[in-house]
Amino acid sequence: MKNPIIQIDKATCDLCGACVAVCPENVMTLSPTELSIDHDGCTRCSKCVWVCPVRALELVSARKVSAAEMS
Repeated sequence: MKNPIIQIDKATCDLCGACVAVCPENVMTLSPTELSIDHDGCTRCSKCVWVCPVRALELVSARKVSAAEMS
């Protein structure tokens, strides 16, 4: 996969913070209303993807995310 990033399904994310707790790079930020990721600091280890209890995170190609955000 070329240039993968972690994509957040904001409709599914329940803001539990499990992903934030396991992120070794501390690039995830949780506010009362939103989860965000600093993609520049992310090493794509996928620990957050595996720990998410509602499967709101996915490792995808940056190209796929860019196309989805444009529509």
